[in-house]
Amino acid sequence: MIPKKLDQQAASAIKSILQKLNINNSRVLIDLEKQTIEAQEDEYSIDDLLEAAGSITPERGEELLEEVKRSREA
Repeated sequence: MIPKKLDQQAASAIKSILQKLNINNSRVLIDLEKQTIEAQEDEYSIDDLLEAAGSITPERGEELLEEVKRSREA
């Protein structure tokens, strides 16, 4: 996907529409073809994963982060 920058007025208008639909996530994926909106969860850093999982290696943390990214793309 190629990100596109929105001007403040457009962003505010879209945010207002989403709030009417009770969608308050800061990141959403809008598919106009399928007419769906997917609210995306906040992304977590490697440090967050390490803290939550206890003691794992940074390499394993990277692997876990990649697995999470792949699962969100599916």
